[in-house]
Amino acid sequence: MTTILFSSKGLQINATDITFPITINTLETCLDANYRTFKKKGNTIFTWDRLGILAYSKNGKQIESFTLQFHLVHYDFIPQNIFTGIFQFNNQDGIEYYLSHKSQRVKLYDSDDSGALISNEISASFLTDDHTVTAVEISAYIPYVRWEGIPEDKYKIKPLEEEPIVFTDLGFKMSIIEELMYNKELLQPKFDIYEFAKWYRNREIDIDEEGYGPIKEVVTYFKELPIPKRFAPEVTEIYQDGGNDIYMNLSPFAGGGEEDWDIESAIDARQFPNLKKATLCHAKETVYDELIAMGIDAEWL
Repeated sequence: MTTILFSSKGLQINATDITFPITINTLETCLDANYRTFKKKGNTIFTWDRLGILAYSKNGKQIESFTLQFHLVHYDFIPQNIFTGIFQFNNQDGIEYYLSHKSQRVKLYDSDDSGALISNEISASFLTDDHTVTAVEISAYIPYVRWEGIPEDKYKIKPLEEEPIVFTDLGFKMSIIEELMYNKELLQPKFDIYEFAKWYRNREIDIDEEGYGPIKEVVTYFKELPIPKRFAPEVTEIYQDGGNDIYMNLSPFAGGGEEDWDIESAIDARQFPNLKKATLCHAKETVYDELIAMGIDAEWL
C-alpha cells in the first residue's frame, strides 16, 4: 500500500524523503517503474494506473508536482484506478484534515476559495466537486501574491499600427494564440484570467461560479485581440490539448471538454507559411483532411 506522509517534518512517500523537483528515478524507487508516459507539448505526464497517481514534468526527468486521483475521469493520461493508499497531513487523514480545518487553508492564487494545506515549503491543493475531494495535487509551495498595480490599460484592446491576421475560424485563432502567446511569448500581454477578473471594471467576474463554461468578456477579449501578420511565419506547429493555457483561461474548470473552440475550417492555415504540423483534439473531422490536403502533417491527439 502506498503511504504518503506530509507534515512539518517534510514529505515522505513510502518512507522515502521527498523534495521538489523529484527525479523520475526517485519515484521509480519509492513507487515502482510500472507507469505509462504521455509526452505533451511542453509537458510529460507519468501515470501509475495501479496506484492512482500521476506526475508532471516539464523536461521529462524532474517532477514538479504529482496528483493523487480520488475520482476517475475519462482522459487517456488519468489513472485507471483511484488512489486507495494512505495520505496523511500532520498524522491525520489528509482529506478529513482539509475538510475540517478550513481556517488553516492557504490561498494559492487570487480567487482561490478552496485553499491548500502548506507545510515545509510544500503545498497540497485539493480539487473538489460538491464538497467531495476528487484529487490532491502536491508540489513545491509558491507563495501567493495579490494582484496589485495592474496597469489600467493592460487588457485594453489597442488597434494595431501594422497589418493584422484576419481569421475566419475562432477555434483556429485560439490555437494560434496558444502558440504565440503562451509557447513563444511573442503576443503580449500574456493573458491570465484571474488577473483579468481583478482588472475588469464593468462588472464583478466570479470565476468560481462562471469558470465551468465560457466567460463572455474573456471570449470577447480573444475574439477582438489583433495578431500582427509579421508573427505568422513564427508558427510552425499547432498543438491542441484540453490542458492548453488558452483553454484553461477561457474556461478554467471545464476540464478541457468545451466544444466552443472547435476548429471548423482549416482555411486560416493558408496564412501561416511555415505551419508544418497540427495535433488536433478540438476540431471537426473534416479539418484533418483539409490540413493533409495542404501538406500539413495532421494527427489526432
